[in-house]
Amino acid sequence: MPIPNKLGGRPLLIAGFGSLLLLMLVAGVYALVTVERVRTSDAEERDAYLSRNRALEKVRAGIYQSGTAVRDYLLATDPAAAGEREHWSEIRTRTDGALAEVEAVIDPSEAEPFRKLQTEVQVYWKQLEFIFDIPFNDKQLRGSRYLSSEVVRHRMAALDLVDHVDGLITRQMAASDVRLAATFAGLRRRLTIMLSVAVGVGLLLAAFTIWRTLRLENEVEQRYREVKDLSARLVSAQEEERRTISRELHDEVGQSLSALLMEAGNAAAMVPPEALDVRQHVDSIKKLAEASVSIIRNMTLLLRPSMLDDFGLVPALEWHARELSKRTGMRVHVAAADSAGELPDALKTCIYRVVQEALHNCARHAQAKIVRVVVSQEQSKIVLSVEDDGRGFDAGRVRGLGLVGMEERVRHLGGEFQVRSQPGAGTKVAVELPIAS
Repeated sequence: MPIPNKLGGRPLLIAGFGSLLLLMLVAGVYALVTVERVRTSDAEERDAYLSRNRALEKVRAGIYQSGTAVRDYLLATDPAAAGEREHWSEIRTRTDGALAEVEAVIDPSEAEPFRKLQTEVQVYWKQLEFIFDIPFNDKQLRGSRYLSSEVVRHRMAALDLVDHVDGLITRQMAASDVRLAATFAGLRRRLTIMLSVAVGVGLLLAAFTIWRTLRLENEVEQRYREVKDLSARLVSAQEEERRTISRELHDEVGQSLSALLMEAGNAAAMVPPEALDVRQHVDSIKKLAEASVSIIRNMTLLLRPSMLDDFGLVPALEWHARELSKRTGMRVHVAAADSAGELPDALKTCIYRVVQEALHNCARHAQAKIVRVVVSQEQSKIVLSVEDDGRGFDAGRVRGLGLVGMEERVRHLGGEFQVRSQPGAGTKVAVELPIAS
């Protein structure tokens, strides 16, 4: 029986779980994009820092090497030492190239100190170039004095500027690390918020799902109780209808056929001996009436044996066993306690129908030769067992409508129903029914 979706829970659950998955997806994509952007920015910052550092080291090394070249030139006594000027020119070219490299990667905040550095280096080159322009004979006197007074001062100023620019670069790198840490802190904060929202939505969905599941479970249990009650009422109505039909067949149709049989007998007695054709027709009518009476009798007994209501459970079971033995040749033994006849009508009907269906299965499917029916009373319950020596079956896999009907009858009265069987080992149907105090 379908259960109406009164609260529209399914669309709400779909929307909720969809939003949760979307939020998790957005959080994951945002985290990946942010981490990749931070990683790229950090790599670029560090590459630029290393490039500036290498270029500044070249500038510093060029200034030191140029001073060494000038010193060697001033100390040389051989005019052939004029080749130091070419060496100094190479150092100057490399240093200017390093300055150009720094300028290419310099941060805007470092532009002003770097321009001062460029100016100071150019002044330093001009002063060194002036030393190389001093005549060779005067270079030791004039060059040494000029070197110690002007060149050294400007070289120290250039080196100080190099250190200053290097310090700016280092501070810029530290500031970059601070920005990186702030970016990661922002990422952590946003992800924490997203995770909190996701957990909150998840808890709400879980609570709603549990509530909805419990509500559906209660509805299913209610529907199940209604179905069980309806099934019980149908079984009760079926039994009552069978009782009514059986009574009608027995009282109305059965009596009419019995009267017809008596009239046919009277008619047969009145037929003259020489009227053979008439006697044959009357005898045929009598036989048909006898067969009809027998059929109606069997039908009434199968629908609802009157002895179950008139004499009790045990005689009804014994009669049914005798009738089945006559029809099938299967030997059926009934062992029932005398107290079984004093059971309530619902229990008597249930036991009789279970035995009836079990014996029908034994005769039709089990190919049994001997069947034993035992009905006993133990404290506050009645115990029934129907055991045969037939071919058996796999009780765990095979479940026919007859077994299901028997189990429903027993379960409705609060009893226990079990079927134990194995291929080639016979079958045993065990029933326990509580007796109401």
